[in-house]
Amino acid sequence: MSDLLLGAVALMLVLEGLLPFLSPGSWRSMFERATRLSDGQIRFFGLSSMLIGVVLLLIYWN
Repeated sequence: MSDLLLGAVALMLVLEGLLPFLSPGSWRSMFERATRLSDGQIRFFGLSSMLIGVVLLLIYWN
């Protein structure tokens, strides 16, 4: 199980590093816009991301 978790974290880091590597200007612009969001909007995006992840995990494991 720890190997699977380590692999998942490694894949997440690779995917999160793609945009800043391929298009640093777009990443910077997106990050600047994100800093102007309210706390509620940021929480909504975080919750949405977690729920999508849970659904994908459930689909994968079944």
